[in-house]
Order: sequence, then C-alpha cells, then structure tokens
Amino acid sequence: MAASDARAQSFGQTEINWDKLDKTKFYVVGAGIFTGITVALYPVSVVKTRLQVATKDTVERNAFSVMKGLLRTDGVPGLYRGFGTVITGAIPARVIFLTFLETTKVSAFRLLEPFRLSETTQAAIANGVAGMTSSLLAQSVFVPMDVVSQKLMVQGYAGHVKYSGGLDVARKVIRSDGIRGLYRGFGLSVMTYSPSSAVWWASYGSSQRFIWRFLENGTTNEEAIPSVQKIMLVQAAGGIIAGATASCFTTPLDTIKTRLQVSGHEKRSSMKQVVQDLIKEDGWKGFYKGFGPRFFSMSAWGTSMILAYEYLKRLCAKDEQM
Repeated sequence: MAASDARAQSFGQTEINWDKLDKTKFYVVGAGIFTGITVALYPVSVVKTRLQVATKDTVERNAFSVMKGLLRTDGVPGLYRGFGTVITGAIPARVIFLTFLETTKVSAFRLLEPFRLSETTQAAIANGVAGMTSSLLAQSVFVPMDVVSQKLMVQGYAGHVKYSGGLDVARKVIRSDGIRGLYRGFGLSVMTYSPSSAVWWASYGSSQRFIWRFLENGTTNEEAIPSVQKIMLVQAAGGIIAGATASCFTTPLDTIKTRLQVSGHEKRSSMKQVVQDLIKEDGWKGFYKGFGPRFFSMSAWGTSMILAYEYLKRLCAKDEQM
C-alpha cells in the first residue's frame, strides 16, 4: 500500500460519520458529558465576562483579582453565577449545533469531491462551512441564554444591577425592551460566534489531518491503524490549535458583544459608543480585555470538548462501526 493510502486509512479509522451513530444514545449521553465539562470550565467564563465589562475605575482588573473578589463575597457559588440558565439553554442549543454540524460536514465533503482539493484543504473548507452553519442556527437559542447568564455573571460588579435569578432577568429585560431585548447583540453574536466556529472547526479539521500526515509519513500497512491513545493525542493537539486560533481572531468582537448585552436599559449603549469607550479607556488593547481567560477557555474548552465529543462518537457508534 502506498504511503498516502496508509495515511488515508489511518485517518479513516478516527472518523465516525453521522449515519453510523446511535442518535438517541448520542444525545442522552452527550448531554451528561458536556454538562460535566461546562461545570469544570464555567468559572473561566464568569471571570472573562467580568473583565470585559470592567471600566477604568474598576478595582479588580485582572483574572486573579476578579476570582479572589468573587470567592471573598460569594464563595464558590459566585463562580457559577448564571450557571442554571446556561445549562437549561445549552442542551437544546447543543442538539441543534451538533446535528447540523455533522450533517452539513458530510454534505460539504460530497460537494467538494469534484474539485480534487488536497485532503487538508478539503477538511478545512468542509469543517469551516459546517461550523459556521451550525453556529448560525444555534444562535436562536444561545443568544437569549447568553444575555441572561451574562447579566447574572456581572450583577453587582462595576455598578451593574442585581437580580434574584434568571427568570427575574428575563422578566425585567422583556418589560423594558420586549422579546427583542433577549436578542440584544444578536447580530454581533452571529458575527462573533459564526466566524469563531468556522475558524475553530476549519483549524481543527485541517490541523488534525496535517498532524496525521506528519505522524504517518513512511508508515507501512501494518502500522496504519493508530491506537486510541494516539488518536486522542492528535485530537487534543488539534483542539489546542483550533482554540488558540479562534480566540486570537474573535476576542475583539466578543468584548463588544458582551458589553452590549450586559448594559442596562437606563444606560444602553450603541455598538459605536462601546467601541469609543473601549478605545478611550485602554486604547486598542481594550478590545482584548479578558483575552487571557478567553484564550485559556477556548483552548481548554476546545480540547476538552473535542476529546469528549470524539469519545462520545466512538461510544455511540453502531456495532458495524466499532
């Protein structure tokens, strides 16, 4: 067998297509796995959000001081403000996202076959299109959840209003702005998360194939089937690369979006005003407020998520795929 065929077979052993999955098991088990990951990484999102809304008068202006302040005033529960809202909304949002991610990816690969692109390029385009499409559709659920949870994350911080819970936030937002208030920043969320998802999945798909090509260079047919440990290492490396790439590109838009979504009715800002305030407070580096936690969050979340996701697919594969 030629080296290129060996590489293709090797990578093929790591891929489990949508039609080979037990869908019921996939959704049920997946809900539990991703909830566990969210529990582990949620505090990073709280810290990142608080840093993004911090003004020049805010005392706590780095990740350590924000975390220390939350623990001092609220204890560990302070690191999980808005968690109930996120978990409630995350399940339907994730079902939408994963379903369209997998189905769109398969369709995109088929559409690209006649162009005879390299495997890495084909993977980047197909995964990128799938990531963007699935993110666009999931925003209808994710944005209201994001608006509510972020208001809970920053309540009492830098002059932000306090709430009694997620329902209280939703009631007050609807009372002041109607249903559209729950979709505040929707356009910017689409502009932030859809490209971010596209970059993430494109980077993951292409980097994974690049790594396999490097590792499998010169292997023989007997060595073509990789071990589970090797598969996981390659997937983890791909997740780190994808998270790092996406965070670098999309943090400025995420900072603007967060500030728009947490602003109150009485001091609502436009996107132009948010941009001007950021530049006035910290110059252009203000757009990268919370970059450290977001970089860590996207890399850690991406790596954890993709390992859990690929494990979930192996776990839920139908008998003929296992």
